[in-house]
Amino acid sequence: MQNGTDRIRVLITCSLAVFWPGSFLFGFPGVLRQHWQQVFEADASAVGKTVFFILAGATCVMYFCGLWQERYGPGRLAAIGSLLCGSSTIGLRWAAGMAEVNLWAFCVGAASAFVYLPGLTVVQHWFPERRGLVAGLFNMAFGLSAAIMSPVFTLFLSKWSYGILTTAAGSAALATGLIASRWIAFPTQSLSRQAPIGHEAPTGIQAGEALKSRAFWCLWLTWVLAGAAGVSMLVLATGFGLTRGMDLSSAVVLLTAFNLTNGCGRLISGYFSDRFGRSRTMAISFTAAGIAYLIMPHAATPWGWAVMAAVIGFAFGTMFAVSGPLAGDCFGMAHFGAIFGLVFTAYGFVAGPIGPWLSGYLLDRTGGNYVLVFSLLGTMYLLASGLILLVRPWRECRI
Repeated sequence: MQNGTDRIRVLITCSLAVFWPGSFLFGFPGVLRQHWQQVFEADASAVGKTVFFILAGATCVMYFCGLWQERYGPGRLAAIGSLLCGSSTIGLRWAAGMAEVNLWAFCVGAASAFVYLPGLTVVQHWFPERRGLVAGLFNMAFGLSAAIMSPVFTLFLSKWSYGILTTAAGSAALATGLIASRWIAFPTQSLSRQAPIGHEAPTGIQAGEALKSRAFWCLWLTWVLAGAAGVSMLVLATGFGLTRGMDLSSAVVLLTAFNLTNGCGRLISGYFSDRFGRSRTMAISFTAAGIAYLIMPHAATPWGWAVMAAVIGFAFGTMFAVSGPLAGDCFGMAHFGAIFGLVFTAYGFVAGPIGPWLSGYLLDRTGGNYVLVFSLLGTMYLLASGLILLVRPWRECRI
């Protein structure tokens, strides 16, 4: 067992490594949207496709990253991810059109998987008694990075130039990630044999065996429902505010409220999942988000809408922060990366594309009926809260 200083160093370096990919994924599409539209004469739809390519890149390689980290080690994967993230962002300065921007989006999405999955796995190995807390802290660094860096990106873009922004940001990501990857490693004495609190678990089951369990598919469907309902607020918040008579600067407050709790809430929900249980923590947050969606179109004040958006953001962050430790509880940590990579396909291939698309389709067909759309999304969250309660710890998970 390593000492406390080693554990803290690993936690900090894992969080630093994932910080830059998160800032690019969640910050660049918004900050550079207008620049791409003007320079490449692209419409809003073309620019919006960058999110699809980001998700596609992450989802296509997430499962393989889980396999490769067992063979080659998490540090090597994190170094590859940092190299891909930094170099592709530096290369973005020479993009001649949206095709190159979409290639960058795919590369950065893939790079995030190379860094995120090893980091999430490693911090749980080093802190087996506080896996929820450290997973929440790690996820908070990933989720809040854009909120911290977007104003900095905007300053660089306005004061200097697009080329300086992409070069400086890409270089910072490259250097930080490569340095941090030296400390992204499993403990000398593997902690994968240590069970969740109160359980005596073996090292862990293979991904194929996990696929045969009810727990896996309940967790996978939870990501479909809660993921679709949560990510939809990212594209609906501002539009909802505008239809309620808010100006754009005021409507953005709803999106800000969502993003703040989505980021900061990950640490809180991770902490409580260690104390009160993973499934219970997720079910409570999903239920609250479902009720918030049902109430939101009937609320009468901007503050009320902002509070509802914040509750939904907290549930969305909880899904990311707590699902990893819950999967570890159920299937063990030996093959955690591969199993969690399979769980992530629910979000990348189904929830991410379907949630915003279905919401937009219904709004178009109903003339902007947010009561119908928010009722549907609220029902998704309520169904997810029931499904996640069927995901039980180790012995109860097995068929």
